[in-house]
Amino acid sequence: MDALILGTYAFLVWLIFFKYKWLPWNKTSMVIVITIPVVGMTALILTLNVVAPSSTDVRVINKIVQIVPQVRGRVVEVPIEGNRPYKKGDVLLRIDPTPYTAEVTRLGSLLKADQARLADAEAQARELAQSIKAAAGKVGVVQAKLELARRRLKEYTDLVAAGAGEKFALEEARARVNELEADLVSAQATEEQAKQKLSAKSQGEYAAIADARSKMAATQAQLDNAKWELEQTEVRAPADGTAVNVQVRAGTFLVPMPFQPAFTFLENEQELIALYQQNELINVEAGNAAEVVLKTHPGEVFKARVDSVVWANSLGQVAQGGMVPSTAAPAPMPAQRFAAKLKLDGKSAGTVLPAGAVGDGAIYTEHAKAIHILRMVLLRITAKTNYLVLKLH
Repeated sequence: MDALILGTYAFLVWLIFFKYKWLPWNKTSMVIVITIPVVGMTALILTLNVVAPSSTDVRVINKIVQIVPQVRGRVVEVPIEGNRPYKKGDVLLRIDPTPYTAEVTRLGSLLKADQARLADAEAQARELAQSIKAAAGKVGVVQAKLELARRRLKEYTDLVAAGAGEKFALEEARARVNELEADLVSAQATEEQAKQKLSAKSQGEYAAIADARSKMAATQAQLDNAKWELEQTEVRAPADGTAVNVQVRAGTFLVPMPFQPAFTFLENEQELIALYQQNELINVEAGNAAEVVLKTHPGEVFKARVDSVVWANSLGQVAQGGMVPSTAAPAPMPAQRFAAKLKLDGKSAGTVLPAGAVGDGAIYTEHAKAIHILRMVLLRITAKTNYLVLKLH
């Protein structure tokens, strides 16, 4: 674009000073003619670098997931191929489920036994509670009979004392009272015995029930974990993406070690990062329009928008340690760049780009929009030059 501007300017100079000779060609005009393009182009480029900053370091970054199984075992099937797209939830590999299925079966049977033990303990508790209730009822009945017998004994005693009653009836009434008192003592003993049995409680629950419930809960937890482990024998895609470097094969023994992944899964979710010098982003704001050209897509211009500017880099961090940070340096450290995160926009939205692709880009701020066209032209020229493969062999 600068060559086009200079060419147009040279053409005008030729017309004015040589073709039509509207102005004389002397030392003064020569100085003016040479100074104007130097000053003008310098001012234009410096302004353009601020209002429409460009970057020659744009990178496509993908989310990477290391596929590590949650359970150990021998691989029985790998139903995928490397460098093929897969959807979230697709099975990536299967580990032999036999020991995990057996464990689920074993714990399922144990849970049923625990449930039967709990039901039996609850039945015994209900039976004991009923016995206490029956004993309490019997005590009440005997007390009522005893009260009545004592009233009759008093009446017979009064009659005999007055000479109107029979001593035999009095003795019979006295014997009845003694009999009922003995029954009352027996009923109260039975009730107390049942209460003592029921008093064997643990935190408000009958001990046998509490123990059965505890065992059943532990078995249920083990069964849930065993079912989860059984589900983990099928390793599924965590998101839409591509399986990369699939070297694992049936027969491989895998263990849940984070430093020993089975293979790498490349998610479709991407980020575009444009790196800029620290004073190039002073006018950039979230939402500004942007354009990107990549070497992997010669001639194409991808529309984007600024998502955010990452105002941080490693120079803004001091490593944690017990020593006082050293400020000495053998040489001045160069200023690190800041990253602008871009998101594809418009027709380019949803395009899956090659992970690791690099290229050029530009951000168009809200300032001096009239000269943005210069940056757009320069970027499109770069897109065309990406067709060139500069190799001598």
